Amino acid sequence: MSGRISIKPDVCNGRPVVRGTRITVQTILEFLAAGDSVEDVLEEYPKLKRADVQACLDYASRLMGNHFSLVRAA
Repeated sequence: MSGRISIKPDVCNGRPVVRGTRITVQTILEFLAAGDSVEDVLEEYPKLKRADVQACLDYASRLMGNHFSLVRAA
């Protein structure tokens, strides 16, 4: 995985964030899914670099590459 993504239990409740920030991968993905461009995200979060946004996409892609199955609970 990218060294740009960090997961620490005491930062944002253990959600993956861009290293050195409290900006979650989920936040970046939500902006992009809403139709914002990478440039829009970088303007909203000036601390981020283009490579950080790409690392979020890479992280999500790798996560979705895992096998999932639905199991009905009680």
